[in-house]
Amino acid sequence: MQKSHLTKIHEPASIAISVVRQPSAVTREKREFRNNHRGAVVWLTGLPGSGKSTVARSAERILHDLGLQTVTLDGDNMRLGLCSDLGFSDADRDENVRRAAETARLFLDQGNVVIVALVSPLRQAREKIKEVIPADDFVEVYCRCPLSICEQRDPKGHYARAKRGEILNFTGLSSLYEEPLEPTLLLKTDTESIEESVLRLTELVLEKCK
Repeated sequence: MQKSHLTKIHEPASIAISVVRQPSAVTREKREFRNNHRGAVVWLTGLPGSGKSTVARSAERILHDLGLQTVTLDGDNMRLGLCSDLGFSDADRDENVRRAAETARLFLDQGNVVIVALVSPLRQAREKIKEVIPADDFVEVYCRCPLSICEQRDPKGHYARAKRGEILNFTGLSSLYEEPLEPTLLLKTDTESIEESVLRLTELVLEKCK
């Protein structure tokens, strides 16, 4: 029974009075001046198989080649490391999003363009991201793709495994996904090509960070 990590999740609130945030010796403004662009957090959400990671990787490569300081936080990589102690209950999913947001904030404070590719299925958890990332620095991107198309793609074989009962609480099948109500950018990844989606995303980021 997993419960030890859930206890740890709530500990920071009780010890916060003994923790003092330490300022960086180099301000974000100075880093952005050296980078010659503003930082931002670009958060891609969508069903598994909707193209988030593919779009994120391609956009990062283009932005890097254009001279921007970039980093991508992919949901799978987060689950393999920083969030490896979490399961897939609603509480654990919320904590997964919280940790990703806090990590993105650290990179943002270094003046980076941070691209987050994370299912982040629950609307309430996504709203809490805005308590961590300043509104002027946050871009929500919805990779919209019908469930039927995501199932056909199934690049990692997760939908098939979930239907066989090998994966529980799988988003889109046995676990809820709530669409963003007003995303900054809507990518229709079922009808537009990867190239089109990446172009639209990179253009938005370049405009945001100039």
